[in-house]
Amino acid sequence: MRCVLVLLDTLRRNNLRCYNPETRVQTPNIDAFAAESCTFDEHWIGSAPCMPARRDIMCGRLNFLERGWGPIEPFDVTLPALLRDHGIYTHITTDHCHYMRTGGEGYLQLFNTWDYHRGQEGDPWVSRIDDPANMPGTFYGRVRRQYQLNRGRWPREEDMPSPQTFQSACRWLDDNADADDFFLMVEAFDPHEPFDVPERYMDLYGGEEGLDRDYFEIPQYKRVSEAEVPAEAVDYVQRRYDALVTCCDHWFGTLMDKLRERGVFDDTLVMLTTDHGYFLGERDFLGKNYMPLYNELAHLPLLVHYPGGARAGERASQITQNIDVMPTVLDLAGIPVPEEVQGVSLMPLATDPSAPTRDYALFGYHAMDVNITDGRYTYMRAPVPSNEPCFEYAAIPTTIRRYLGADRPADIECGRFLARTDWPVFKVPVDRPGIIDQSDDALKEVSDTRLFDLAVDYAQLDDLTSHDDPAAKEAEGRMVGLLLRAMDECDAPAEQYERLGLGGAA
Repeated sequence: MRCVLVLLDTLRRNNLRCYNPETRVQTPNIDAFAAESCTFDEHWIGSAPCMPARRDIMCGRLNFLERGWGPIEPFDVTLPALLRDHGIYTHITTDHCHYMRTGGEGYLQLFNTWDYHRGQEGDPWVSRIDDPANMPGTFYGRVRRQYQLNRGRWPREEDMPSPQTFQSACRWLDDNADADDFFLMVEAFDPHEPFDVPERYMDLYGGEEGLDRDYFEIPQYKRVSEAEVPAEAVDYVQRRYDALVTCCDHWFGTLMDKLRERGVFDDTLVMLTTDHGYFLGERDFLGKNYMPLYNELAHLPLLVHYPGGARAGERASQITQNIDVMPTVLDLAGIPVPEEVQGVSLMPLATDPSAPTRDYALFGYHAMDVNITDGRYTYMRAPVPSNEPCFEYAAIPTTIRRYLGADRPADIECGRFLARTDWPVFKVPVDRPGIIDQSDDALKEVSDTRLFDLAVDYAQLDDLTSHDDPAAKEAEGRMVGLLLRAMDECDAPAEQYERLGLGGAA
């Protein structure tokens, strides 16, 4: 079996022509790949943001109900480890800098070998005591001093981290051209911010003119109005994002060309997806992590090229999530899917367009609202005002750049709180969501429960919970019932029901 998983970070579904024929974004290589693949129309986020989404992929089960950002746990049953146990070689090449931070432990080490390309975002790579000469004087959004140091190391496009990631994957395929059993994960940090993109791609979208300050590549995670960003600056950063998507498309194309050159594309399972979306001014939002998981963040792209070209150019309407990657690859390899995996294999869809998957997608950030869709409605259940009781469960108590519970260690318990493992874990009380420095904004934005009918309101502008008619009430009642069932089936900790005002466990 041969499988290549391509994960682009923060890839917005609406910017891909196979989902939005009216988009201005040029993605000829992804378009060509879509023509040879099955396009999944109901692919949804699971856990957000970056590292929770990766634990979903690696473990085939939802992370966000038990904890937020964190490492691979010692009790996790993972895709790379199972493949290795069955003699299938695993390799990852990536420039995703969060793997190297506190809270990102254990992911790369799952693979037989791994390759990491430095310099993205705030990666503490280039070491200089003095400020770099290229620090901008005036700017919108944020500027990372460390990134300004790092970016001086790549004078050419080929030297940038995400292009290096794709080139590394091509070299790996050359070095292992005769291998029949492998899982290759190609994970580019782009098109995540900073939206640093070679000028030749910006020229496709109006160039770099039109901004009245020196620099704007990292938006603040704030409402546009609160960040005091004018319309022309929002337009500029949107164009930078579009240009970076086109850059990613170019390098994705080099990988697909390499698979064809080596004669293995036709018989290889190739999947292209992302972890989450991003706001670029829509609804007055910039960034992620503090607003509800509207479709701009939650409805994701998924393209699957099945071996032999099955379902090429077709579309699938079944509900899917990234927790389905693990069972799909295991199914392809003929490896039994562990009982604790919550995802479902997409391999049956290669030969049976009506094969079932699931009837809901459950998704969210830990300690924020819990969301569910049945493909028709999306229900966003807000926590009670106190957001309590709420805990994170971890055997390794790290999270992004810090340790869990460091502010209240006396309140941490330790015991065997997770039914699926005998490992003792820390039970860490959570006062508010611990998502990068956006905790107060996050609770403010998700304080209301919402319900949307996507069949007539895909833009999610008409909240049906404000309607006083029987049809809206009946729809909300059904979605509450589905949410209770989903939480039970996905092993939600008992206190999650109380935190969401849903009473006891189903």
